[in-house]
Amino acid sequence: MEENRQELMEILEETRPDIDFENETALIDKEMLDSFDIISIVSEINEAFDISINVNDLLPENFNSVDAILALIAKLQEE
Repeated sequence: MEENRQELMEILEETRPDIDFENETALIDKEMLDSFDIISIVSEINEAFDISINVNDLLPENFNSVDAILALIAKLQEE
């Protein structure tokens, strides 16, 4: 799980180095990430973790924090 966190952090920080992803819990609610950021992040996550995030998974609660994104990745890896 720690490996997943490190890999995810690299993806997020590459996309938006100006955001404190470790401590932020309202990335979507505070509109810190826009739709282009999300598309880029989802694409990178799908490739890095060999999963497929679909439209039904694109909910604010799945992308508001690193922990929420990690939970989504874990859920999709189990399917």
